[in-house]
Amino acid sequence: MTPTAPTLQRLLFVMNPISGDIDKAELSDLIKEICTSRGTAAELYNTTGENDLEQLRDKVGSNAYDAVFAAGGDGTVNLVAQALVSSGVPLGILPLGSGNGLSKDLGIPQDAEQALHLVWEHQVKPLDTLEVGGHFSTHLADLGFNALIVERFSSGDTRGPGAYVRVALQEYMGYEPVHYRIVTDQETWEGEAFMLTIANARTFGSNVVINPDSRMDDGRFELCVIEPFPATAAPGILYRLYTNDFDDSEYTRRLRCRHASIEVPGQQQALVQIDGEPMHLPLPIHIAIKPQSLQVLAPPSAAE
Repeated sequence: MTPTAPTLQRLLFVMNPISGDIDKAELSDLIKEICTSRGTAAELYNTTGENDLEQLRDKVGSNAYDAVFAAGGDGTVNLVAQALVSSGVPLGILPLGSGNGLSKDLGIPQDAEQALHLVWEHQVKPLDTLEVGGHFSTHLADLGFNALIVERFSSGDTRGPGAYVRVALQEYMGYEPVHYRIVTDQETWEGEAFMLTIANARTFGSNVVINPDSRMDDGRFELCVIEPFPATAAPGILYRLYTNDFDDSEYTRRLRCRHASIEVPGQQQALVQIDGEPMHLPLPIHIAIKPQSLQVLAPPSAAE
């Protein structure tokens, strides 16, 4: 295990004012109170949605921060990670969103106050990052059914697991699998898929384990395929996704690689969700791993 690092002295907290249900003024006060009690200087930055990435890169480049914390959901984590990649400055996470996928994979407490303990109790872990169709990813991206659900969910008025499940049930019966052609540095696969996940981690924010036994620091990623299945098989597949048994179904497969290209014959673009953000990307979609390009703060007890 990586040794526990000393208490951090100068921190930047990047906060999304509209993510989660927690009162941001109270959280700001809590951050300042805890950091002051530990002799740590804490600076706050509220995202605006306009040039945040450029501004954060400038701040990181011109200030000697010991770490930068993303206080928000998966989108905020992605933003801060982009600003820090290859900088050597560690990323901390205060999870405030609906999914909080990366923080769960790292074993970070899902309560913001408990997550603040990372300031003085942590280990620094190197993580791989991904480039998916020219876009940065720290965690998971996918095409197919889940990408559609994320798009519908993002455009809705309600949040939380219940809303996500309702959208999924509404779309499931009418969803048509897509034909993909995947070329990796190891193999080529072509066929129909209900869902295709580009995974640099194990678990979705919903606690679905899409990529068991993966590592986020091994210089490889996985393409996790769920092939078309009869309705009678759906309960069994869902059960396996919540019990770490993805590989035990005849309708699932994983392709492990360092780079890949995804095509959808006959189509010019595809709907993709990257770290919880849906977008339409031109095809083919090229994916490449950037080994150990991001430093993160994890609990001292986090598994290697």
